[in-house]
Amino acid sequence: MSESNGWLRAQAERLGVSLSSTALDQLSHYSRLLQEWNERINLTRITGLQEIYELHFLDSLSVALAVDMASVESVIDVGTGAGFPGLVLAIAFPNTQVVLLDSINKKTRFLQMAVNELGLAKQVGVVCERAEVVGHDPHFREQYDLVVARAVARLATLAEYCMPLVRVGGCFVAQKGPEMAEELAEAGPGLALLGGDRGKTCEWRLPSGAARTLVRVDKYSSTPSKFPRRPGLAEKRPLL
Repeated sequence: MSESNGWLRAQAERLGVSLSSTALDQLSHYSRLLQEWNERINLTRITGLQEIYELHFLDSLSVALAVDMASVESVIDVGTGAGFPGLVLAIAFPNTQVVLLDSINKKTRFLQMAVNELGLAKQVGVVCERAEVVGHDPHFREQYDLVVARAVARLATLAEYCMPLVRVGGCFVAQKGPEMAEELAEAGPGLALLGGDRGKTCEWRLPSGAARTLVRVDKYSSTPSKFPRRPGLAEKRPLL
């Protein structure tokens, strides 16, 4: 086992995640693909191997602090970028069906290649579209146990992208930085309007010391059919 894989396995166990040898091999392959493709297209500013393992892989696995992944059968990652956290969660939890959603074609092309290379085509789907469009598609709307998003937008905006995709009884988890109290309070009325509770936070730190906050919103009722609004409105006029 490589030094990086040994480090990640130990750190993941602190989050309650047990990584198999297969998962570690796939993550190692994924890191190489990231580095290779990042030389051609701008996928991520984080390119060093140790940074990838901590700031992408371990950070993605932290979703397990907010939700019991053993009970999650379906996940959609909104604004996944280069696959974080969704593709990492698919690798770590092979019994979970995952959809990776992003509106940027060059990123979804990379993701489809990575999914195929990693042998995950039966488990992971890749969709190139805006969340506001997918949120009205009956194949996606209110279909997922868990909707995740990492650093995509302020919570009040992000909730409108994500909550329509959560099934009633499921949850939305946003991966954010520190100092979330104001953002969570701001988003409260919109979360209720979209069918969720007011949210709970879980704070933790990466081994390097960087502070992170996970925001979990449980969904208790269906999202009204008018949400999400047309593309751009959630950002311009968030539900406050």
